[in-house]
Amino acid sequence: MSAANRSGDRSSDACQLCGDVAVAGRVIAIDADARTAVVALECGTATVALDLVDADVGDTLLVHLGFAITRLEAV
Repeated sequence: MSAANRSGDRSSDACQLCGDVAVAGRVIAIDADARTAVVALECGTATVALDLVDADVGDTLLVHLGFAITRLEAV
């Protein structure tokens, strides 16, 4: 139990994983050896793991907790 829950603050009772939001970002670089990509997000850039998806530079990925969870198709 977190300190916030012990103190009576019920605002953090939700699952910490489910409470986070996935964000879309465009791949600007890939490190094939490390299976990571540098992704341009609205708030800056982030290095994300490509364990769950294959991606190329220019692809748009949905990123959650440092992992690319799917590749978004252009419509």
